[in-house]
Amino acid sequence: MAAEKKAFVLRINPETLKELERWAQEEFRSVNGQIEYILNEALKKRKKGSNSDPNPDADPEVG
Repeated sequence: MAAEKKAFVLRINPETLKELERWAQEEFRSVNGQIEYILNEALKKRKKGSNSDPNPDADPEVG
């Protein structure tokens, strides 16, 4: 059985929304589907990176 999805309000810059709409259309997705896809890909990338670098956002010049 698929997990239930949670709805929430998203405030977004109109120009960003236009770009998302174009991108979603190019990839045959809804805007909601495109946002979910982008977020899932970013989370996968973040998880992969966390294996080698515990703090990928850290400034290498500091510390």
